[in-house]
Amino acid sequence: MLQPKKTKYRKVFRGRLKGKAIKWSSICFGDYGMKAVTSGYITSRQIESARRAMIRKLNRGGKIWIRIFPDKAFTAKPLEVPMGWGKWSVEMYRAPVKPGRVLFEITGVKPEVAREAFRLASYKLPVKTKIIVD
Repeated sequence: MLQPKKTKYRKVFRGRLKGKAIKWSSICFGDYGMKAVTSGYITSRQIESARRAMIRKLNRGGKIWIRIFPDKAFTAKPLEVPMGWGKWSVEMYRAPVKPGRVLFEITGVKPEVAREAFRLASYKLPVKTKIIVD
């Protein structure tokens, strides 16, 4: 699964997901893309699950680009632990996603196959998505 090799700080502040994505909102590498419509956090497990669904549909044809990377640490307390005692250990890494962010790109396949692969991958993600064509 995806996670950073090294980070400057082990734990990060939570932050807020406000506004729309401006920087990563267009297709750069492929012919078809999947763009987020709502905001949310996507974990490394969800990214891997979506990637596997797309690869299974493409049947060793075409190329996939993953345009998001889970670099934000998520900490959690164990169950039945009282409040206090600070921030606990890192549980997983997740990627913050704003509306308009391109999540995946595909090239080298027919439009119907790309649309079906993105449809299968969208079921694995916690944000609503739409398919865009370059």
